[in-house]
Amino acid sequence: MSRPFEGPSDHRLSLPIDAVERDRVTHRPVRVMVLGLRGIVNVQGGIETHARNLYPLLARLGCEVEVLQRSAYFRGKRLSRRFGVRLSYLWAPSITIIETAVHTFIGVLYAAVKRPDILHLHAVGPAFLTPLARLLGLRVVVTHHGADYLREKWGPIARRVLEAGEWAGMRGANGCIVVSKVLEERMREKYGVGATWIPNGAPRSGRVTTTDTLTRFGLAPRRYVLYVARMDRGKRQIDLVDAFESARPAGWKLVLVGEVNPRDGYTREVIARAQRNPDIVLTGFQRGRALRELYSHCAVFVLPSSAEGHPIALLEALSYGAPVLSTAIPENMAIPIPPECFFPVGDTHALAQRIASLARGEKFAEPGALQQLVRTRYSWRRAAQLTRAVYDDVLSEG
Repeated sequence: MSRPFEGPSDHRLSLPIDAVERDRVTHRPVRVMVLGLRGIVNVQGGIETHARNLYPLLARLGCEVEVLQRSAYFRGKRLSRRFGVRLSYLWAPSITIIETAVHTFIGVLYAAVKRPDILHLHAVGPAFLTPLARLLGLRVVVTHHGADYLREKWGPIARRVLEAGEWAGMRGANGCIVVSKVLEERMREKYGVGATWIPNGAPRSGRVTTTDTLTRFGLAPRRYVLYVARMDRGKRQIDLVDAFESARPAGWKLVLVGEVNPRDGYTREVIARAQRNPDIVLTGFQRGRALRELYSHCAVFVLPSSAEGHPIALLEALSYGAPVLSTAIPENMAIPIPPECFFPVGDTHALAQRIASLARGEKFAEPGALQQLVRTRYSWRRAAQLTRAVYDDVLSEG
């Protein structure tokens, strides 16, 4: 099954989402269970952001969505519904290497009892259990968000398991979705699978003029470098710290937005570097207006990671009109930004030179033009309509 992003055949995909919502009253709701992410309420991560944007829109397109959240991330008050989506909480261990596997296994068994129309698995780790879900009689859709087995934090055994998960998901699911053209081509070459390419979207909200968050963290507009990501070795916050300290832009600060977990070894490295340099600011996890303010007023957004699927944070930065710099990996280079905005993975010298150039007032691209291009090309509403079309295809196959 394949439906290219450029020209879907379903006439409903050309309609405004409100028109599709009105039309859905003539159809039975599609019951969708979502599994593989930590959660959609106040949890940081690319897949979590993807789900937080996508599923409320699918709820408006005639889907009864239930997201299975990992209970360990929700110690306080637990909501039963949010954004028009039902929230359920299943146990997961607090041991990183087995957290996803155990939660997904429990989730598949839960789905086998609840019998949704569609079980939607996210990422290649959870996709490892696609054969079990199919054996239990479930219709499965898998979204491939990126080659997790290439991430630096995993050892050889974990990487083999993750790659096996990719094979199981792409070969065994009723419907396969990939978030980038690079992944679509790779899956066709690797497994002979015609997965449906559905890119992530970009925010529709514009820049904000308020600066309350900047004041709280001692920042000045256009005088800081921004990075928004989980603290993870593959996200390479340390590379950005090295480049920033080498560039030494006068009066600038480096702002790292992401949950700070001092129990994690890599996070402790980042904390230690920040403690030695008062110009490095760790804000913790930010969302809503606070995050919008940080995007709106940064001098440059930098994405130094070594592996991505379809980088949502980069799209968000561009949608707010921020200048950007990014590692030159295929998934990032598929985003329509000029070649001079890219630098090699791990090349802190090249990154430092670009930061220093920006501090001197040089420009690599016109942010306003990129902002409009990204908003036009990447739409969460379109992603929701295309995902609903995949569900309809799977259900029509019986």
